[in-house]
Amino acid sequence: MNRSSAIGGPIAAEAAPLRFPWSTLAILRDLVALLKLRITALVIVTSVGGMWLAARLGAAPAPSLATAGVTLVGLCMVVGAANALNMYLERDSDALMARTKNRPLPAGRLQPVVALWLAWGLSVVALPLLAFVNMPTALLAAWAFALYAGFYTPFKRVTHHALLIGAVPGALPPLIGWTAVTGEIGLGGLLLFGVLFFWQVPHFLAIATLFADDYANAGLKVMPKTEPPRVVRVHALVHGVLLLVVSLGLVGSLGPRGGLGLGYGLSALLLGGAFLAVIAGDPGEEAEVTRRRRWARRVFFFSLIYLTALFAVIGVTGMLVTT
Repeated sequence: MNRSSAIGGPIAAEAAPLRFPWSTLAILRDLVALLKLRITALVIVTSVGGMWLAARLGAAPAPSLATAGVTLVGLCMVVGAANALNMYLERDSDALMARTKNRPLPAGRLQPVVALWLAWGLSVVALPLLAFVNMPTALLAAWAFALYAGFYTPFKRVTHHALLIGAVPGALPPLIGWTAVTGEIGLGGLLLFGVLFFWQVPHFLAIATLFADDYANAGLKVMPKTEPPRVVRVHALVHGVLLLVVSLGLVGSLGPRGGLGLGYGLSALLLGGAFLAVIAGDPGEEAEVTRRRRWARRVFFFSLIYLTALFAVIGVTGMLVTT
């Protein structure tokens, strides 16, 4: 004879382990998706690089764990806020692109107002938190947020040059890391900013080439749709050359302990030269879609290899700087 609890269910059911409903886990997953964790991870790596390099080169004493922690938490919150606001503003165009139509807002899994409140909530907490570190850090973070959400996002519908606007907030994390340690905008931080700024142009031109039709269907302006392939390649090459020049600037004196030295310089020269060789490959004519996509895939994947290797070299050669 089965016994039941006072509310009519079997007593055995009361002993079942507590589980989150699937709907709750799905909502949490979608909220996290609004923050774009892969972008956030890149921000963490590059901002830590800025903090670490400033300390290693003697531009300022090494930051305390509290300062480093508050900086990283605040930066992650600002980036998450900008990404959530970007998804709110682009929900209609995301619905028209194959690679973004399953994001939480265009797929209808979250109401748009959720992304809006998440963005403002994170930014309201993050900026005062970064001001606790120092004002230059907070102001740079606020500038990055405003440029990304307020200018880059709407200008993508107007001109393909919006890429250059978006590259500014994308390049600010290492400079923010530098200012978090030093309290001022220094040459080393500016050079790291330049590395990321110029790197983004060939990287995102490759992405835009691969998904050009998707962007066009959503009404977004990208250079591979407005200019012939050879113009796109020249644009990528020019910024690749500037990337090489700026990366070599880290060889020289950036603080009381000098720069990263000739070992770094040789490595940066080889990496930059290899990247330029990949970019210089023939993208074919406008009608040669397969050839153009092959060029874009090579540039995209090598851009990831380049950035990873360059920051690894910065890390290793930075360790060799005499303290």
